[in-house]
Amino acid sequence: MTEPRRPATLTLEDGLELTGTAYGARGTALGEAVFVTAMTGYQETLTDPSYHRQIIVQTAPHIGNTGVNDVDDESTRIWAAGYVVRDAARRPSSWRSTGDLRERLEREGVVGIADVDTRALTRHLRDKGAMRMGIFSGPEAPDRAGRLQAVLDSPVMAGSDLAAEASTAEAYVVPAVGTKRFTVAAFDLGIKSMTPTQLAERGLEVHVLPANTSFETLEKIAPDGVFFSNGPGDPAAADRQVDVLRSVLDHRIPFFGICFGNQLLGRALGYGTYKLQFGHRGINQPVLDRETGKVEVTSQNHGFAVDAPLDGPSTAPYDDGRYGAVEVSHICLNDNVVEGLRALDVPAFSVQYHPESAAGPHDSRYLFDRFIDLMDRIDPTSQGAK
Repeated sequence: MTEPRRPATLTLEDGLELTGTAYGARGTALGEAVFVTAMTGYQETLTDPSYHRQIIVQTAPHIGNTGVNDVDDESTRIWAAGYVVRDAARRPSSWRSTGDLRERLEREGVVGIADVDTRALTRHLRDKGAMRMGIFSGPEAPDRAGRLQAVLDSPVMAGSDLAAEASTAEAYVVPAVGTKRFTVAAFDLGIKSMTPTQLAERGLEVHVLPANTSFETLEKIAPDGVFFSNGPGDPAAADRQVDVLRSVLDHRIPFFGICFGNQLLGRALGYGTYKLQFGHRGINQPVLDRETGKVEVTSQNHGFAVDAPLDGPSTAPYDDGRYGAVEVSHICLNDNVVEGLRALDVPAFSVQYHPESAAGPHDSRYLFDRFIDLMDRIDPTSQGAK
């Protein structure tokens, strides 16, 4: 039976309003409006904790065609604050489908809107920049003035410390697949489930730790390497994680960070971070590996970036060059944004994108092997926290 059409309104903080049809739960959704250019992988996108407190605008016109299933989630829930689509599928069609996206959104209380010109909305966000948004539907929806005021009263993303909200409450271990090679401590700043899976498949025993884990707790694990995951929020607000990371660098424990972890490595080394106009989100972002000259098509989701010199190695600004020379290892070919850092005098590197690529191309999964190579190069007698 066809779902009855119920009106919904989308309101941006600059006053622009679009009308459409309620999709998923009815009520109010508030968050930062961000657009995602991926043509596939909407289930992985919705369950990515990095989208905490953000309303996702899908630029692909048809959403929900393949339904949802029991294996593609990247966390235990939908993290998006709201969802905006153009043409919502009336029914799923896939041999992998075990449910309907509309019904799952409703079940998890995610307020969405369909029948919106998402490409026009995306052009508006590209021109004006990411901004706060509200979706309103149902009998309790406020009038136009009330809608705009609700959006203006909602928190901004800049300055928000959200990693702990998206992190695991308790530490857990993902066993190594096959012969164990190393022990890795992975800080869950909003980690996706495919990331520890990729590490474990390479023979790493992965201790997934809450975002606010102290270095003293880390020492008890005696890891051979430390990993910082993706996650939501402003890296400038993550002082606690930066302090832990500096202790990791001081003890010369091999470090690998992705996405939010890249931004935190930048801060730990002494570089600044800044908010991008509209961010990079999707599974088709071109990145140049400056060492190999290879261009990778990458999966990305970030609204902040590291402010580091692109030309040649620079001295890490923190504490009068305490960590030596650093170079920008990867850049985005669309806008020259820093997409990776490599420390030349301490065992640490990071990238701004998602090598676990769930969803997305697998061009960058070699980076997990590069992390293993980094641990291999450390003298075995000196591995682990001291």
